[in-house]
Amino acid sequence: MQTREIPKHDWQTFCDAFSRQHEGWLVTVEVFGGAGAQTETVDLPLAGIAADLKDGENAISVLIGETSGEHVNHTINDAARLWVEETDSGAHEALKIEDRNGEVTLIRFRSTVLPEMVDGVVLEPQSSRQESATPSRGRV
Repeated sequence: MQTREIPKHDWQTFCDAFSRQHEGWLVTVEVFGGAGAQTETVDLPLAGIAADLKDGENAISVLIGETSGEHVNHTINDAARLWVEETDSGAHEALKIEDRNGEVTLIRFRSTVLPEMVDGVVLEPQSSRQESATPSRGRV
């Protein structure tokens, strides 16, 4: 396992891409801080993660659950650091967000696989899909 810190100037782009890749994946959210360890959710689907850096906000919101069922909005105000934990193959295992007071929010996936391997379907690289979708000229 390797841990990679995401630079603050990349938070919004990273969170947007991470949300698109992992929407609906089951996550557990734990918070470690002055009150000890607290579990907020267990095996609920990830709806998305958003970083709000405008006007010095430095907030990261984690949206979990389905709109028709149970849902949780966990916001880390005054976020200071964001890490992604990855397996040796590069699959995302967890996100770790630390605020300025040292409280850490950990978002862990129930299953750790590369997004393109979900449901056993391996997607072709984008360039291969475009080539196969583009008709060849000169062929009848």
